[in-house]
Amino acid sequence: MTSHPHSDDENAEVARQAALDAYDILDTPPEQAYDDIVRLVRMVCDAPVATITFIDRDRQWFKTREGMAEAETPRSESLCSVAIQAQGGTFVVRDLLADPDLAMRPIDSDGMPLRFYAGVPLHSPEGYALGTLCVLDRQPRELNAAQRAGIEALARQAQHVLELRRLGLRQRELLHQRTEAAQRLEHERADLQRRHDDLKREASHDPLTGLLNRSALKRLRANPEAMQRLDAGIYTLAVIDIDHFKQVNDRHGHLLGDQALRAVARVVAHGIRQGDLAVRYGGEEFLLVLPSTPLAGAFEVAERIREAASQVALPFPITVSIGLAAGDPAIDLPEQVFERADQALYRAKAGGRNKVVAEDDAQWR
Repeated sequence: MTSHPHSDDENAEVARQAALDAYDILDTPPEQAYDDIVRLVRMVCDAPVATITFIDRDRQWFKTREGMAEAETPRSESLCSVAIQAQGGTFVVRDLLADPDLAMRPIDSDGMPLRFYAGVPLHSPEGYALGTLCVLDRQPRELNAAQRAGIEALARQAQHVLELRRLGLRQRELLHQRTEAAQRLEHERADLQRRHDDLKREASHDPLTGLLNRSALKRLRANPEAMQRLDAGIYTLAVIDIDHFKQVNDRHGHLLGDQALRAVARVVAHGIRQGDLAVRYGGEEFLLVLPSTPLAGAFEVAERIREAASQVALPFPITVSIGLAAGDPAIDLPEQVFERADQALYRAKAGGRNKVVAEDDAQWR
């Protein structure tokens, strides 16, 4: 396999750049920790210019600087770019003008040329050189042993600050991931709850009218808390039937028949009171359970529903017949009350339909 020239160097630079990008530090605002390190290195090395520099793809960017005007310069003019590639730790150029291999000619914030350079590479824990802590001077010079030890110690502190930054970024990323995961779980839980509620509603509600179905009524019968409401006192059952509904289906079709059922169901749902129950009991038959309601109060509810049903806007007229029966929980079974309400409905239909009839009409009057 043939390798391209400089492919190893290119791969190494890609990895180095990726390591730098992991700190997300380029173009960030000034920070006191970095400023303090640069201020200290100037004092230790007795130099007019100091920077913490990061080597980006095509530029050198100064995280913090003293004595230098520009916030960044081209990488081609960067002594720090040379320093991170040099071997042996601290990179020192005694006199830039006397070094034929270095064409860089940096200037300070006053526009004066800088001739001395010393830079300590800043490394990631993986060993990638990210940039430098450096000092520059207008005069050719050297670092004495104490100054070299000082700048190298401060470079290590700069690396510690960098690692704290990366650790903070990682912690924030993990927190963000956990927050996102918690939100996903909450959304999934809410979605599961919605689907559960939908299935529960589908199991207890008639899909055409949206009213309770007979299965729900049976479950209510088995629910002690629900039955306590009927046991609290006199209650009334109302059986509602759409008049001549078979003729509606025969003449107008089942689609309009379904439309009529939905319209009557809406009338029923709007006509009952809070605490009342409305059930689609059969094809065109509805059952109302009116707790703590004697016949007189139930008749008002039923008459309101009957009148509203006759005014529903459909391509054909619709009326309903309603039978009422009151139950005493001390002596009546619900089945017995329903049978009496159904008999009252039969009398309503036999008496001409579109009317409300109570189980004992004479006594009720």
